[in-house]
Amino acid sequence: MNIQTNKPQTQPSKDDAIEALAKLRAWAVQATPEEIAALEPAVARLLPDQPLGNYPALTRTYPDDFVADEAYRASLPDLQNGPASLIRGEKQQIQHVGISNFRLPIRFHARDGADMTLETSVTGTVSLDAEKKGINMSRIMRSFYKHAEKTFSFEVMEAALADYVTDLESLDARIQMRFSYPMRIPSLRSGLAGYQYYDIALEKVQVNGELHKVMHLDYVYSSTCPCSLELSEHARQSRGQLATPHSQRSVARISVQVRQDELLWFEDLIDMARKAVPTETQVMVKREDEQAFAELNAANPIFVEDAARLFCEQLKANPRVGDFRVIASHQESLHSHDAVSILTDGPFFAASSLDPKLFNTLFHIG
Repeated sequence: MNIQTNKPQTQPSKDDAIEALAKLRAWAVQATPEEIAALEPAVARLLPDQPLGNYPALTRTYPDDFVADEAYRASLPDLQNGPASLIRGEKQQIQHVGISNFRLPIRFHARDGADMTLETSVTGTVSLDAEKKGINMSRIMRSFYKHAEKTFSFEVMEAALADYVTDLESLDARIQMRFSYPMRIPSLRSGLAGYQYYDIALEKVQVNGELHKVMHLDYVYSSTCPCSLELSEHARQSRGQLATPHSQRSVARISVQVRQDELLWFEDLIDMARKAVPTETQVMVKREDEQAFAELNAANPIFVEDAARLFCEQLKANPRVGDFRVIASHQESLHSHDAVSILTDGPFFAASSLDPKLFNTLFHIG
């Protein structure tokens, strides 16, 4: 019995490909556009210096004089407002979708009656129902710009929020505004003064029809370790050994829910932080100020736990403050790691999980 087997298949070589390409081009040169399209439209691209018979001629000159009238705008495709059939992935509600860090100048009113215009970074988001494809992001900016010329207030934020909730047919939404707020701060003893800049963020949040006002402050201070202070003094007293306690630049991020119908100035929150922990970093310093700062630190040594509770004490004493959260980071000069604490009061800021990069954002860059 003779058994026949198929010959093994071999992969075409480069020479085989060159030969096949030459034959395909030779056929395409004499073929009609219809024959090429019937075989494979992409074959037409293999013919150098010949126009594509199945591809439209498009102009490459920008039309400066073209005007998009109402009828033309109505004809433009809008995939974000398309049917639910266009949704990719699970049809699930999205809690926040929008834009972050669009910047514009906003006029703020200071506690002393002065006005100032500050560059402000705005984040705006809305919730998205499970059956909706998406939102038109530009509507958030357009809604906010309608109110941008007004002097800031939470009422202005609320009006902007209401506009884009209506425009985007959403239930929940938020606006957050971040800026650096300058205050002229006197030195401790020399009589000099300089501008301290405070990172502040404001939020107006609408959840289930309820409105919330939120203020965030990054407060930068010096923290002297109480244990290190005592050990240094022990070395001086028991052995006549000069020693210095370790202290470090520290940051507390204080977030407060401002009670409805209450007015809380930026300066009010800064004053509360300074009263809780008076060792705020200094702006203008002469020798007498530096000595005073050393004395102030020695009079107010604090662990990170102390800092959280001292801030808490001031916030709880203020009737304009509702729920709050304090996040403190002491960026140790003794250790190669930081000492941190988080204290919350009330359900608004309570969270079981934290952003893994949270403490990385508490570094203050001078």
